[in-house]
Amino acid sequence: MKHFLRLFLTIMSLTFFIGCDSSTPKASPSIVEPFKDGDKVELKSVSGAKITLLRKNGGFVIEDDEEKILMFDIFGTFCAPCQEEAPSLMDFQLQNSDNVMLIGLNFFEEVSDEYVVENFAAKYNAYYFISNAASNKRLVETILRDIQYKATLQVPFKVVLKKGVYQNVRDIYTNLPDNKFYIGKVGLDVIQRDIDRIVEK
Repeated sequence: MKHFLRLFLTIMSLTFFIGCDSSTPKASPSIVEPFKDGDKVELKSVSGAKITLLRKNGGFVIEDDEEKILMFDIFGTFCAPCQEEAPSLMDFQLQNSDNVMLIGLNFFEEVSDEYVVENFAAKYNAYYFISNAASNKRLVETILRDIQYKATLQVPFKVVLKKGVYQNVRDIYTNLPDNKFYIGKVGLDVIQRDIDRIVEK
C-alpha cells in the first residue's frame, strides 16, 4: 500500500509541475490556414495596446522592430502553473524590455478582455502584452505547425524567436539539444540564461 501511495503522489506532482493537461480543454485538430510569409497579424492587448506582427523567415517579427526578440506564452487564465509564473514573467519583461517583447496568447477559452484583466492580469500581476483575440487560434496553430509540434498542447507553452527564426531553448525534462519550446512552469533563471545567449548570437 505504501508503494502504491508513493507512486500516486509522484504522478500527481509531475502533473502539477509539467502543466495543465487532461483536466483542461484540448486543442482541436488544425482547421485553419496557417499564416504565410508577408502576412501581417494585428494584435490588441486586453489593456488596449496594439502591435503588428509580420510573418517572416518561417516565423514572426514585430513590424518596424524586427531586431526585438519575441517570446510567445500560450496560456489559459484557468491554468494554475500559468497563474503561478505570471508574476515572474512580468519581472522578466521589465528586466528585458530593451531586447524582448513578451506576448501572452490566451488559448482554450472564450472570455472577455475584462475577464482576463480581472481574473488574470490584476490578480497575478501579469501586466505584459496579453492578447485575448479569436485570431489567437490561428496564430497558435501556425506556431505549432512551424516547430512541428505533434503532441497534445499543454499550457503554459512558450517559444522564442529572433529575426523570425525559432530559437533553441533549454529542455528541462529530456535535454533535447534542438528543443524549440518550453512546456509547463519554467524557472525564470532558465529563461533568462537562454535569452542572454540568444541576445549575444
